[in-house]
Amino acid sequence: MSEQYLWYIPNTVEPGHRGDDTVAGWGSIEYSTDLARAAEAHGWGGALLGTGWGRPDTFTVATALAARTTTFQPLIAARPGYWQPAHFASAAATLDQLSRGRVLVNVVSGLDNPAAYGDTDVDPAGRYARTQEWLRLVRRLWTEEDVTFHGEHFQVTGSTVAPRPYVTAERPHPTLCFGGASEAAERVAAAEADVQLFWGEPLDGLAERIDRLKALSEKAERRHKPLEFGLRITTLVRDTTEQAWHDAEEKVARMAGGAKELTWTGNRRTAVGQRRLLELAERGEVLDTCLYTTPGRFGGGGAATTWLVGSADDVATALHDYRKLGITHFVLSDTPYKREIVRIGDQLLPRLRESAPREPAA
Repeated sequence: MSEQYLWYIPNTVEPGHRGDDTVAGWGSIEYSTDLARAAEAHGWGGALLGTGWGRPDTFTVATALAARTTTFQPLIAARPGYWQPAHFASAAATLDQLSRGRVLVNVVSGLDNPAAYGDTDVDPAGRYARTQEWLRLVRRLWTEEDVTFHGEHFQVTGSTVAPRPYVTAERPHPTLCFGGASEAAERVAAAEADVQLFWGEPLDGLAERIDRLKALSEKAERRHKPLEFGLRITTLVRDTTEQAWHDAEEKVARMAGGAKELTWTGNRRTAVGQRRLLELAERGEVLDTCLYTTPGRFGGGGAATTWLVGSADDVATALHDYRKLGITHFVLSDTPYKREIVRIGDQLLPRLRESAPREPAA
């Protein structure tokens, strides 16, 4: 299977996201377009667009960026409590046709600010059951006609999406990525997702999770192609190992000093995946070869809780170790976003592609 390398576009109105010092133009479509075009120019397949209530609408931004680029693939976050599945299936299929097959989807079940947009289902079990229905129905709407579905959470009768998604030899519809580390989340991924996205855990933890997900896929009698795996992580790359660690420790020192713009305000207390990351610091400051756990102690959250730190060779070696576990999708980033798109794209991606496993000849 082919590998995919994506960047991250923060998609916030206020500057300062994860310590980025950009001010001029931040939050504008011109700034996001600049990041998307830089990603195209420096080897990235596309980018995950940051999401959350109070941010620009992710689907609208993705549509604008697709219109202003030629190869850029937006990884669009979609919340089952925000989008009805038929509405999303139609919108995404339309954009997929207009962009000639460039749409990627990241399905998010975690809590955001549900009351602000009218989502009343905040019970974790209910949210994951709803997500499983949502994934199943969206996939059916993309691949079948005259769909009738009456589930616990969603219902459609005689529904046909037009236009259909842009079909290629590689995929019949946009890839459906999904994250989550709880038991309920893993059951959803094993049955219905195309790609399970992980945050930056040590190799042993992800190996265990991958084995469990494969077993769950067999138990669920999965009807789709085998589940694939992805990694979303911060990568701090410098010309030398010494400079990388100097800069990483300097960044953490600023975080420890209470810089508000570096503090993550996500669901730290209850999200299973986030708790797993925060607990890694108890095992040590550096795990595996260069997985830095200290940022999570001082406000780093989500994909910024742990960082891979080192020279391009160091980080490429670490990512190759994840690749050996079966991970084929990589969503990387560091700040300042614009500068690091170029640095990491030019220094790290060629090393990853040179060592990528070759697909068997037809």
